[in-house]
Amino acid sequence: MAQVTLENVTKMFDQVVAVRDVSLTIHDKEFVVLVGPSGCGKSTTLRMVAGLEEITSGTIKIGDRIVNDVPPKDRDIAMVFQNYALYPHMTVADNMGFALKIAGVKKDQIAVRVQEAAKLLDLEQFLERKPKALSGGQRQRVAMGRAIVREPQVFLMDEPLSNLDAKLRVSTRTQIASLQRRLGITTVYVTHDQVEAMTMGDRVCVLKDGVLQQVDTPLGLYDNPKNVFVAGFIGSPAMNIGTFQLKNGHATLGGDDIELPRSIVDAVAAEGSDSVVLGFRPESLEVVPEGTENAFDVVADVVEELGSDAFLYGELVGPVVDDPTVEMSDTEIIARVEPRGAPQKGDVVHLRIRPGGEHVFSAKTGERLGSTT
Repeated sequence: MAQVTLENVTKMFDQVVAVRDVSLTIHDKEFVVLVGPSGCGKSTTLRMVAGLEEITSGTIKIGDRIVNDVPPKDRDIAMVFQNYALYPHMTVADNMGFALKIAGVKKDQIAVRVQEAAKLLDLEQFLERKPKALSGGQRQRVAMGRAIVREPQVFLMDEPLSNLDAKLRVSTRTQIASLQRRLGITTVYVTHDQVEAMTMGDRVCVLKDGVLQQVDTPLGLYDNPKNVFVAGFIGSPAMNIGTFQLKNGHATLGGDDIELPRSIVDAVAAEGSDSVVLGFRPESLEVVPEGTENAFDVVADVVEELGSDAFLYGELVGPVVDDPTVEMSDTEIIARVEPRGAPQKGDVVHLRIRPGGEHVFSAKTGERLGSTT
């Protein structure tokens, strides 16, 4: 197969920078996911690898070959789109084998490769059907099969599950990840869904405004987000993030003071700030008795009971510092609580961040500060 390398790749549309100076190496047989909000440049990056968009500057390699000026059909890649793009008048078998037919592959070879792909994708019983007789998930598997029969060096997938309902998305993403492991084909996958990214990728690349923010394993992104954006984007429910005053080594959350590690306090002092951006995930909070050290109070607004889990949505008790650079309201707190005997609306709950569960960022730059351990 092949390694995909992007070196300082930039794409501009009429003086607007869509992708800025992206450098990334996708290793042979690796499944890498590009994730970010709409307009962040992830699909544009994928289309540049495919050759569907011309790069403004930089270098793209597939294997050892620079493909900047190589047309898409000669890059030995296969692409799966959000739109299945199946020919409605053709059978499943004809759709899957059409690219091979155009390439002049012999009929018996096409039949063998289509049959092999159909077996992998559990489509054998549908080969003589037309696309209109298939469900959305089956159509997406046909689109996958069309890519598989080409036996490319690289798979490129642009939000292939967006048209599926929630339940089918979960099952299909598992099938795609499992299939990629079996085939061992280098895969670049684009999605706006961070849960999809975290469950499928060997590594995840987070983009914002055309800039690559962080590249890491799913667990690496979750445990050590590089900045406020990555911290808030990765995780479901989202991390609690707020800007709080720092006094005498303590962050003030509402009417309560939370002690921070000495290394963090020194880092804040070094940048001449009197506040920090503090983040903590809902699952990093625990309910504690009143008066517990380093605890803070929250008034419960809503409690979502999900059976095995329950999530408390509440407001900090007391004043906080407003900062327009922080997307999430500083007063809103989400905590995972025990589903049996969960708090009721209006209850005051005492919460504490579990040791090591805090993530601290610069209020000036948004970058992670020191170590929280």
